[in-house]
Amino acid sequence: MRIEAVFSTHVHADHRSGERELAALTGAALYHHRSAELEYAFTPLDDDAEISLGNVVVRALHTPGHTPESLSFLVADRTRSEEPWMVLSGDTLFVGDVGRPDFGGDEAGRELHASLLRLLALPDYVEVYPAHISGSPCGRAMSGKPSSTIGFERRHNAALQHADGDAFIAALLERLTPKPPGFLEMIARNRRGVE
Repeated sequence: MRIEAVFSTHVHADHRSGERELAALTGAALYHHRSAELEYAFTPLDDDAEISLGNVVVRALHTPGHTPESLSFLVADRTRSEEPWMVLSGDTLFVGDVGRPDFGGDEAGRELHASLLRLLALPDYVEVYPAHISGSPCGRAMSGKPSSTIGFERRHNAALQHADGDAFIAALLERLTPKPPGFLEMIARNRRGVE
């Protein structure tokens, strides 16, 4: 097995990212959304871009809201079906919660709502693998379970029970804790790349 691609859902605020080092060590392409403001080279992705990795195809979905450059990745195994079997949802959709929008600017709540509606349009059986589980400050009420399905989250994720955008944003901001100290510094560091 060889690592051929490193996919990043967004510029992270809560940990030091080793993506650049991993790509350099393996010779893999490093993918980010084209709007990512990075000080190092990466392969830019646009919405609906597909990367073929043998029998597996990865399709990028631009899902802004948590951050402007946020991506989710649909993954399909062509030996079984062209349909996606899972989505790597980054910090857009968690098990039991959704990403916090306060890194994304003034329109982030609306963008997050639109991004979530896009993910919820996927079939019920699509598995959801987010970037975090409970304990992360990137959401409010994440489960400790590392994965779920679109159908289960559509039914049981409290943050997704507001179809109206204004009601969704009001509920989302209601219990949002302050940004932890050091988040902005970590974002800046990850934009520069590990020193």
